[in-house]
Amino acid sequence: MAKTKETKTNAMRLLDSAGISYQVHEYDTDDGKIDGVSVAEKCGQDPERVFKTLVSVGSDGNHYVFVVPVREKLDLKKAAKEAGVKSIEMIPQKELLGLTGYIHGGCSPVGMKKLFATWIDETAVLFDTICVSGGKVGLQIELNPEQLCSLIHANMAMITREEH
Repeated sequence: MAKTKETKTNAMRLLDSAGISYQVHEYDTDDGKIDGVSVAEKCGQDPERVFKTLVSVGSDGNHYVFVVPVREKLDLKKAAKEAGVKSIEMIPQKELLGLTGYIHGGCSPVGMKKLFATWIDETAVLFDTICVSGGKVGLQIELNPEQLCSLIHANMAMITREEH
């Protein structure tokens, strides 16, 4: 019987080639629940350690990527300040695939078509590992946040809204 080869995503191939270790978490998508908190639960992870990748466009026309915990909201004012632009807004979902090579729910900060200026919420350093999308819906990759930062040339910053 032939051995089935694990299908690697672009994100996984890039991590492999950089020598960065990671763990794969696959989850069932049949129930349609692919929001971040549901994904964290399905992968048996604390939602504080599971991060979503958000793609935005600045008032300067450039695109910026922000990686934040799934329960949190990106603070657009803080994001714009970090990017050094007047304002930032999220890109329309329909533009995501053409811009990044990834679909909604499967957008990884690793392996986008272009290396965009990226910020990771500084809470990532509280953990030895965090989870981000592995490059397709139903797949998360768990890795060291400092190694992720180094690979994608990201900065750490406080970019989420404070909820009171």
